Amino acid sequence: MHLSSKRPLTQCRLIRYWDLPRVLNARIPQPGQRNHPRHRQRLRKRCRVRGLQRREVDPERVKAAVRELLEAAGEDPSRAGLKHTPQAVARMLPEILAGLGRDPRQVLKTYTAPNQDEMILVKDIPFYSICEHHLLPFFGKAHLAYIPRENRITGFGDIVRFIDILTKRPQIQERLTTEVADIFNEVLHPLGVMVVIEAEHLCVTMRGVKKPGTLTLTSAMRGAFRQAKTRAEALSLMKGLRL
Repeated sequence: MHLSSKRPLTQCRLIRYWDLPRVLNARIPQPGQRNHPRHRQRLRKRCRVRGLQRREVDPERVKAAVRELLEAAGEDPSRAGLKHTPQAVARMLPEILAGLGRDPRQVLKTYTAPNQDEMILVKDIPFYSICEHHLLPFFGKAHLAYIPRENRITGFGDIVRFIDILTKRPQIQERLTTEVADIFNEVLHPLGVMVVIEAEHLCVTMRGVKKPGTLTLTSAMRGAFRQAKTRAEALSLMKGLRL
């Protein structure tokens, strides 16, 4: 096809190089447009909370699965020490996975407090969770700092319950940290939120490298906490240092 063809550029196999910017800009959604990838990603984050679709624990299937697992591992599930293990595991699962099927947003009640525009930090929140790779526990402490927008705050106990729901489900620490920050940010719309989680993973302690006491730290920062000065202040408070 000749370059001087009158056909629209979208129907041509050949495009003149000086027309490329116009063609590309017409085809690629720009930031802020509804079909831009970043816009779709924000919508997905707002609309999806992982773990809400959950079937009830089936005790009989759990018992059968535990017996099968013990037999596959070379054990005798009928011996005295393991005889009641399947029942114990069936009772345990709903407790340690109690966060599944619950919406963490519902426990974050919001209030308006006058002159409340300084940083709020709730730290050293103990938690345990389950590694989704090896189904072994990881446990540690979570710290959450935020700066209210327009004096909008939530209760300290609400933050603890919020983290408790998110931690009691199979997952990885990196995703847990991001979810805590993103969902909190979605509900309260603060000027900034910062989440730091430190944990010991039994899949590192008991298997693989077998290094007890190894701590993994993950963090997520949104809004004002992306600024170095604000982030440094929060980290100092998390460490218990006086400014």
